[in-house]
Amino acid sequence: MSEFINIAGYKFVALADLPARVTATRAVAAAGGLTGTVIYAPEGINIFVAGARAGVDALLAYLRAMPEFADLQVKESVSATQPYRRLFIKLKSEIIRLNRPDINPALTPASRVTAKELAQWLDEKREVVLLDTRNEFEIDHGTFSGAVRIGIDHFPRFDARVTDWASSDSTLKDKTIVTFCTGGIRCEKAAPLMKEKGFKNVFQLDGGILKYFEECGGAHYEGDCFVFDERIAVDCALNSVPAAAHGKL
Repeated sequence: MSEFINIAGYKFVALADLPARVTATRAVAAAGGLTGTVIYAPEGINIFVAGARAGVDALLAYLRAMPEFADLQVKESVSATQPYRRLFIKLKSEIIRLNRPDINPALTPASRVTAKELAQWLDEKREVVLLDTRNEFEIDHGTFSGAVRIGIDHFPRFDARVTDWASSDSTLKDKTIVTFCTGGIRCEKAAPLMKEKGFKNVFQLDGGILKYFEECGGAHYEGDCFVFDERIAVDCALNSVPAAAHGKL
């Protein structure tokens, strides 16, 4: 195989019959020779898999045939090697763990700013606080210029840390804040949580850093983007970063 198609996507939507979905999805993905992970939970689905074009397309066709996933969107990139060793189809309590079951992005979605809108805001030097919701080891590979590091090593700690962050500056809750992460899924929960805590103008970067790279390249961004597979990180053209360059910031 000359190249592997990598897809990543998620959707928050109430799901039932989860064990049956897991079994059927495992069969489709295995038949297509895919590796990676698909996570099901009562709150939705999270996907990051790779393989040949035919296998990827077959999985997406299977999922999009379900009413819940008819509009499922994924981000796509290409790699010369297989970035995942095995296939996992998992059933979990959350597709991204925050330990706040009352935060339901399907019912209270975050306000969004597109990649191109954010790039324009930054070009215009608007007063915007860029809040990186990722873990510290991810941020070490790269982040937006001037972004705030919330200071966590595990996303469930975000709840407590954002409270501490707000207490450090009494004006933060009145500022325009754009949260961002790798692909957007963490901000689906981070932004509504911040609204609950009294932050008035909170947005999430739609599609995360990967979508921003796809549409805007590396403008206003320093370094690369950590990804949770054997590529370790991708650059602003969504190409794998040489191992010697990892952790260069």
